[in-house]
Amino acid sequence: MRIERHTDVRTFYARVEPFLLGHEAENNLQLGFRAALERDPHTWGPEPPLLLAVTDDGSGVAAVATRTPPFPLVLSHADDLDAVRLLADELRDERLPGVTAPLPVGHAFLERWPAPARVEVAQRLYRTSEVIPPRPTTGALRVVATADHPLVIEWVEAFHAESLGGGGSGTAFLERREGLPGELLFWEDGGEPVSFLAYGAPTPNGMRIGPVYTPPERRGRGYASALTAAATERVLAAGNRFSFLFTDIANPTSNSIYQQIGYRPVCDVNLWRFVAG
Repeated sequence: MRIERHTDVRTFYARVEPFLLGHEAENNLQLGFRAALERDPHTWGPEPPLLLAVTDDGSGVAAVATRTPPFPLVLSHADDLDAVRLLADELRDERLPGVTAPLPVGHAFLERWPAPARVEVAQRLYRTSEVIPPRPTTGALRVVATADHPLVIEWVEAFHAESLGGGGSGTAFLERREGLPGELLFWEDGGEPVSFLAYGAPTPNGMRIGPVYTPPERRGRGYASALTAAATERVLAAGNRFSFLFTDIANPTSNSIYQQIGYRPVCDVNLWRFVAG
């Protein structure tokens, strides 16, 4: 096996997309980067993206690694875990903050990584191709307007603080999404937004929903379920076969409500943060 390092986004995706589509749900993060990276390789920051493919002896792709600095490395699904170990050897001199991967792939990578790691976020990936209507609740869906952006920024940052340990800029979130496929949606009740959702990051056959955020004082009323179901219907009505989303495994409420509206688990995915020695 050997490693290909790519610098051109279009050439890279032409090379790896057939492999990634073999497990489209598991690889939806890497597939979802494509639209933003093709528009601007520096969407996430000034450093160029890291784009690697491991090829087997027959020149087929065996594993894919991508990174959009300053964020952690993302690894594809891989049946051949030796390909993942080879990536760890190749990247050991890179200053990586962490790695996101399905559990078996991540464990294989960490076997060869020279620094210890801790699990920062343990997630479960879900997929659906149909919506089961949730229990009725008051209110209705509304598309976010430009005047709503200050509230979106506040809620995106609250979501990051609660679910991902902080560090997410709501302003940067809006800037990255501008002009790309997807929507920002509110569930509104009594003339006030009570829940927020974004979807985008298109794959060839789907889109990813997230983040989903309801302020603590508004929870338990079915708003997030209603909003996610309505958003999923919009994703599928647009001609997509699938809708994807991630949940925090430690949150039994979100894992339950998404299954109630039709989402089914695909795999578990961890974000490991490397710990300096």
